[in-house]
Amino acid sequence: QVQLVESGGGSVQAGGSLSLSCAYSGSTYSSSSMAWFRQAPGKERDWVAIIYSDGNTPSADSVKGRFTTSRDNAKSTLYLQMNSLKPEDTAMYYCATGYRGGHRSHPTSWNYWGQGTQVTVSS
Repeated sequence: QVQLVESGGGSVQAGGSLSLSCAYSGSTYSSSSMAWFRQAPGKERDWVAIIYSDGNTPSADSVKGRFTTSRDNAKSTLYLQMNSLKPEDTAMYYCATGYRGGHRSHPTSWNYWGQGTQVTVSS
């Protein structure tokens, strides 16, 4: 069983920054790819960033240049550094692992999910 726990969400003003963390435990290896998704009320869950096992970190166009994902395997933690936040970034943010095939940008490609952490950006 794999467990993921997000933290670090909160309320900030536009232009501000937040750093999210995702602590993982269980049968998650350092070589496993992981991902960040977000979902606003009434909206579909959209991908934010992916960190591949080879270290590559593609991100969605909507956050490119503003968000950076990284991981610290020694601490079993995935990070999402969010800068220059915009009101449209407001959403519940989730981390995921357990890739099971398909496009990694699609939620159904991931088997394990955290409970989410809320990010609210005010104007």
